[in-house]
Amino acid sequence: MASERASGSARTDHENVLVQRDGPGLPPALRLQILTTEHWSLLSTRALSWNEAFSRATMFLAVLSGAVLALALVAQARGFDEGFMTFALLILPVVLFVGIATFMRLVSINHEDVGWVIGMNLLRHAYLAAAPDLRQYIVTGSSDDEAGIMATFGARTGRGSFIHELVTTPGVLAVVDGVVAGVLLGILAMRARLDDGIAIGVGVAVAIATVALQLLYQYRGVVKPRGEGSAKFPDVPRGG
Repeated sequence: MASERASGSARTDHENVLVQRDGPGLPPALRLQILTTEHWSLLSTRALSWNEAFSRATMFLAVLSGAVLALALVAQARGFDEGFMTFALLILPVVLFVGIATFMRLVSINHEDVGWVIGMNLLRHAYLAAAPDLRQYIVTGSSDDEAGIMATFGARTGRGSFIHELVTTPGVLAVVDGVVAGVLLGILAMRARLDDGIAIGVGVAVAIATVALQLLYQYRGVVKPRGEGSAKFPDVPRGG
């Protein structure tokens, strides 16, 4: 009997907790604590994502620097002969693979980061709903539409957004990958005994195409999704 009473008491306490948790009347202090906890969680997640992005970019640049140094040493020892071309054709595909993989991961990280920013904007919207007089002191976005997202990033929308995407870390890596791809295809063209002018033209064309394809991938992975979907809380005018 005692165990049944204890079990019944435990069930009753659990039910009371559920009622309190699911009830509409949570204290304002508890609501604020929940929001700030989620805010700090998103900040920590963004920090981890950016640490990975910087580590990936640093790893790729280290691989690229090592490859350039190795090619320079081989060229100094043997000149630009068949052996140098063979060595370049062995090492440059590895560099290009690491570069493209790094670029794709950075685009993925940026896509994830947009989600974290949207979450932080929603939390900021909740803060301002509780204290609307503080709106004039908030410089970041408080809406989940593109204008609010870009306000938190500190970037512009419209015509200036393309330049912004080009100078981001993935955009810079896209240009570097294009150069590596152009050099690789130029060496292949020279190895095929094509004229030097044609080989250079092939390399330039491949470099431009590689950069364009990567920027298109970045646009579809990060830029385009920002304008898709309906916003829960679109941008509202700031108070004076």
